[in-house]
Amino acid sequence: MNIICATLNAKYIHTNIAIRYLKAYAEPEFDVALAEYTIKDPIINIVSDLMQKAPEVIGFSCYIWNIEETIKTIKMIKKINPSIQIIVGGPEVTYDVHQWMEVVNEFDFIVIGEGEKTFKQLLVELAGTRDFDSVPGIAYRKEGKVKIIPQSNKLDLKELPSPHRFAEDISHLSKRVIYIETSRGCPFSCQFCLSSIEVGVRYFDREKVKDDIRYLMANGARTIKFVDRTFNISRSYAMEMFQFLIDEHVPGTVFQFEITADIMRPEVIEFLNNNAPAGLFRFEIGVQSTNDETNELVMRRQNFEKLKRTVTMVKEGGKIDQHLDLIAGLPEEDYSSFKKTFNDVFAMRPEELQLGFLKMLRGTGLRLRAADHGYVYMDHSPYEILGNNVLPFADIIRIKQVEDVLEKYWNDHRMDQTIEYLVTRVFPTPFDFFQDFGAFWERQGWSRIGHQLEDLFRRLHQFLKERKTEDLSIIEGLMKYDYLAGKKQKPRKPWWKLDMEKNERTEMYQKVINSGVFLRSLNLAEKELYKHTVLEELSFNLEKYLSTGEVEYTPSVLLVYYHPSLEKAEVFSCSKSQLKPA
Repeated sequence: MNIICATLNAKYIHTNIAIRYLKAYAEPEFDVALAEYTIKDPIINIVSDLMQKAPEVIGFSCYIWNIEETIKTIKMIKKINPSIQIIVGGPEVTYDVHQWMEVVNEFDFIVIGEGEKTFKQLLVELAGTRDFDSVPGIAYRKEGKVKIIPQSNKLDLKELPSPHRFAEDISHLSKRVIYIETSRGCPFSCQFCLSSIEVGVRYFDREKVKDDIRYLMANGARTIKFVDRTFNISRSYAMEMFQFLIDEHVPGTVFQFEITADIMRPEVIEFLNNNAPAGLFRFEIGVQSTNDETNELVMRRQNFEKLKRTVTMVKEGGKIDQHLDLIAGLPEEDYSSFKKTFNDVFAMRPEELQLGFLKMLRGTGLRLRAADHGYVYMDHSPYEILGNNVLPFADIIRIKQVEDVLEKYWNDHRMDQTIEYLVTRVFPTPFDFFQDFGAFWERQGWSRIGHQLEDLFRRLHQFLKERKTEDLSIIEGLMKYDYLAGKKQKPRKPWWKLDMEKNERTEMYQKVINSGVFLRSLNLAEKELYKHTVLEELSFNLEKYLSTGEVEYTPSVLLVYYHPSLEKAEVFSCSKSQLKPA
C-alpha cells in the first residue's frame, strides 16, 4: 500500500513528532511517507500535493489548531477519490469518538489515544483480511453503524523506536523546533487539561533519549523542546538530564522544558545557576491563576509562594529565560480576581508572560461540568469560552485588549525601561497600564492593521500624550533610549521629530569633540563620530536613573554608537554640563 501520514502544523517552524512515531513503529513492514503542511496553506494546495503522491491510505494527526482545515482537506480528497482510506488520530478526535464518526462521514477510521501499535495493526488489516474487530483502540463503521473497539494496555515506552532518525528530516533540523519526549502522562489532575486524563507517568529509555539528542545536535538541531507535561516531576531524572545537556550540548543549542515551579528544589536551581551556560535552557511555567478557590475547583495543587521562590531564584541567576502562562476564564475567577492574578505574576517580571483564554477541550472534566459554572463556549475548535457565571463576554473583550498590547510591548522587549517606568511610577498597577493602553489601542483601530517598530513607539507616545501623562519628558527620554539602544544599525528616521536643528546638533557634536568625554571610550575620529553615532539631549540624568532608579532633573546627553562590527549598539550618557569645552 502507498501510505502517507500527514498533518497541518500551526507554523512552518514546527514539526510533528506523532506522525514520526507512527512511521518508525510501522517499519519495516510498511513504508510510510510523511507530509507536513501548515494551517495557513491553501487547502487546494495541500490536496493537490497529497493526490500527486497517489496514496491508498492517509493518516491525519488532529489537534484543536488544525481540525477545521484538516476536515476540509479530507472532504476534498474524498470527493476526488472516495477509495482512499482516511485514518484520523490525535487528541482532538480521541474524545467524543461516536459523535465525530457521525458528523464527519469522510472519516473511515479513528485511532483512539496512543496510536503507534494501533495504527500498525490497522495497516495490517487494511492490507490483509480486514478484520477490524481485532484492532484495539479504533472506531469504524460496520454495516452502516459506528463500532468502537476498546483500547488495549499502554505501550512500554522503552520499546518504542526512535522517531528522530529519518534521513529526509536532516536538512530541516536547523530551521525548525524539534520536539522530544522523555515521558508520557502527568501526575496532576487539572480539570482543564487533557494530560489529567491519563493516570501516572511512564518514561522512555534514558540512554536512547540521550542518543537521540546527540544525533539531533550532530545534525544541526538548534531548538529542542521537551514535550513532557512535567519535566521535573522526578528530581533525580531531571538532574541527570540537566547534567547531560550541560556536559554534551553543542554551543548555540537551546533546550525548552515545561516545569512545575513549586516543586523544584532550591538546590536544583542553585546547580543550574552555577553550572548551566547562559541561554542553554528555557523554562515554560504554567501559573494559570493565583486564586486559591479557583485552583481548588479545577483540582490544581499549587503553592504560589514556592513557585515565586523558584521563578525569582532562576531570574536572579540570569541564565534561563522563563515563559509564564495565565488562563483567563477559570471557574470563579472574575475580572477583579484575574487582575490580581496578572499583577501577582507580572511582579516577578518573567521574560515572557502569555495570557491565554480557557478552552473547553473535549474529554476534560471542566467541559463535562461546564453547566456548573454557567460556561458558554465556541461549538467549534478551539472551543474558547465566551463567558461564565462570573466573567461576562464584555470582560473577556477587555482582557483580550490587555493580551494584544502585552505581547507587543512586554514579551517582545522593545522598550523595557519605558514599560518598567510606566507600570511602577505612572499607573496604579501593571494591569492598569496594559488595560488602559489596550482599550485605547482598540478604539484607534490599531488591532486590525500591521505595525513597524517606529509605529509602536509613536502609538504609545500618542496614548500617553492624549491622557495628559505627567513627566512626559522623562518617558520620552526613556523611549528614545530604548529605541536607540535596541537598534543594530543607525536609524535613518527615528520615531520622534528631531528636537535640535542641524546647527544646534553640530554645535552639540562639537562640544562632545572638544570635551573628549565619549571620545576617550570610543577612540573615533571626528568624521567617524558623525557617521556612526546618534546624539540626543534628554531632560533628566539618564546615567543616574539607569544605575539607581532615581530621577534627577538635570539635562543629559545620550550618545549611541553603531558600527557593522558590533553585535549591538554601545550606549553612552553624561550630564550636559560635562560637555563644556576642555
